[in-house]
Amino acid sequence: MTMLSIHDKWTVDQDQGRLDRYLAEIYPQHSRSEIKTWIQQDEVKVNQGVVKASYKLEAGDVISVDLDQEDQVLHIEAEAIDLDIIYEDDAFSVVNKAQGQVVHPSPGHEGGTLVNALVYHCDHLSDCGESFRPGIVHRIDKDTSGLLVVAKTNQAHQALTRQIQDKTLKREYLALVYGQIFEQSGTIDAGIRRHPVHRTRFEVSEEGRPARTHFRLLHQYSRYSLLALVLETGRTHQIRVHLDFIGHPVVDDPLYAKDHQQDFFDDKGQLLHARRLTLKHPVTGEEMCFEADLPDHFQKILGAI
Repeated sequence: MTMLSIHDKWTVDQDQGRLDRYLAEIYPQHSRSEIKTWIQQDEVKVNQGVVKASYKLEAGDVISVDLDQEDQVLHIEAEAIDLDIIYEDDAFSVVNKAQGQVVHPSPGHEGGTLVNALVYHCDHLSDCGESFRPGIVHRIDKDTSGLLVVAKTNQAHQALTRQIQDKTLKREYLALVYGQIFEQSGTIDAGIRRHPVHRTRFEVSEEGRPARTHFRLLHQYSRYSLLALVLETGRTHQIRVHLDFIGHPVVDDPLYAKDHQQDFFDDKGQLLHARRLTLKHPVTGEEMCFEADLPDHFQKILGAI
């Protein structure tokens, strides 16, 4: 067994809805049912008091999470899988994840993941999250390529998680979308929830969690547009859902661009790439920015249209 240790405290800057839903966003490596257990065991407090999972957070509420518990160890096989390491030191790494690679093991998919490669490559990784996700601070979808930050120490993990909470860790994506977008820039501000019928999909809904995506038009083609997008929040499938919502789904997206299947270039997945990551070094506080070039097949498609 290993110890799962979380000791965080922060002030909510705006109304956020249910406590358990909000914490599921803050700690994406933990399930909502797991977070409900923390709340039931009084390991989460609001304004120094015990509350229910359904508590509605308001601006100014102070949340504290004090958790020390045993976490069941899942054996992760170290695998000699190639890693595209953009940066590395004793505290953290930045890796360029290949399209099609799963980030961490799960039932029925125990091998071939980014985590299997990290365990092989790194002497140590943070272990303050769930045992099957050592080092993982945030995730990107299997068929999205690009940059991920990986924590090697618990101190770095907590510092990087705090930057995500404070929205000081910036993530910029490139997406090729169907149709011509004429606005030079804009913001998509629309809540997202899991689709009530198609459970692998998400949808825009007034009942969903707040979600905001900023975009800039980089290039307009005859039938497509190339966008740069910055996440203000980090909902599952956020960019893909938001772009579908405004009528411009990501090219080759198997979930959200089914109406355009006759126009798919290949079956590798959506043309969405996490190209830039800006953060402060978790130990020194130095401002750092990392970039990853577009994958070859993405570049070839841009050259062909």
